[in-house]
Amino acid sequence: MLRRFRGSLVVTMAATVIIAACGGGSTATAPAAAPAAPATPSALRIGSFDRPIVLAFTPSAEVAKLTTTGNAIASALGSATGLRWKVVVPTSYAAEIESMCAGQTDVAFLASLQMTLLLDKACGSPILAALRKDETGKLSTTYNSQILVRSDSGITDLNGLKGKKFAFVDALSASGFLFPALTIKQKTGQDPKTFFASTINAGGHPQSVLALYNGQVDGAASFVDARVTIPGGTILNAGMPADILEKTRVISTAGPIPNDGIALSKGFPADIGAQVKKALIDYSKTDSGKKDLLTLFQWDDMQEVSASFYDSVREAAKLGGVDVAGEAAKTPRPAATPAPSPSKAP
Repeated sequence: MLRRFRGSLVVTMAATVIIAACGGGSTATAPAAAPAAPATPSALRIGSFDRPIVLAFTPSAEVAKLTTTGNAIASALGSATGLRWKVVVPTSYAAEIESMCAGQTDVAFLASLQMTLLLDKACGSPILAALRKDETGKLSTTYNSQILVRSDSGITDLNGLKGKKFAFVDALSASGFLFPALTIKQKTGQDPKTFFASTINAGGHPQSVLALYNGQVDGAASFVDARVTIPGGTILNAGMPADILEKTRVISTAGPIPNDGIALSKGFPADIGAQVKKALIDYSKTDSGKKDLLTLFQWDDMQEVSASFYDSVREAAKLGGVDVAGEAAKTPRPAATPAPSPSKAP
């Protein structure tokens, strides 16, 4: 009996060892779970401290002005939405679009021609567009461009600029390049590339006007009227010389041009997008919002829009023979970064 019992015990123990070695049995200790991999920037919740919503502003004015007012807008949006925001001012119009396509910018204030490039690249879509007061004080969905010369130049029309130096704003600016270039082509029968002796891209509307005022160029393009705070008014833009209206004059205008607007990048969460759009509209109704938007881009209000709002700008580019994507490719691209960096900005 004892021998038989011992034999059974040996068999049972052997079986137990085999089962344990194979990982079976309910009493076996499970291996410790591997530590979770740290969250990557793309996996962070958008609008959080470590993944703020990146808000970009077209570099059509002085960077200091854009940054200061942009931060005020971001602060208001942060209070309204409870989300974190970070303000950036790209180095160029094209860089701003590249940044959106690379997933580095989430929400952007864009010029009209920029918006068509964004749509052509399928990197985002417009949600709002500016409304500005025209000369009669009525809100308008469009604006115009202008061509300026010095008052003492003796130049009275576009033909007088032949063989001269000229300042555009940026190759992706509708009022600072596309429409003035189209006007020159239509009224003189010549391409701006051969019509002028030389051209520069000033980088912003105030810079273009000041290049003319300072005698660096003989003519300049800008929106109507980059020399003053209110189109048709007489309040000088910050930084403009007191005699800017006396020393420069308009010899041609073009338009209408659909107003610039605000776009969301492709893939931006729909629920947060709706929240952001509402916060922007609400902000535009407040006293501080009205002041900031007027100071920034001379916006008096805003309206909801779809992609078709900018169709006429795309048609103008085709008519003028402007390769928007090609012009954008000539400008430097933004430095590549994996994702928006953490920010303590509101």
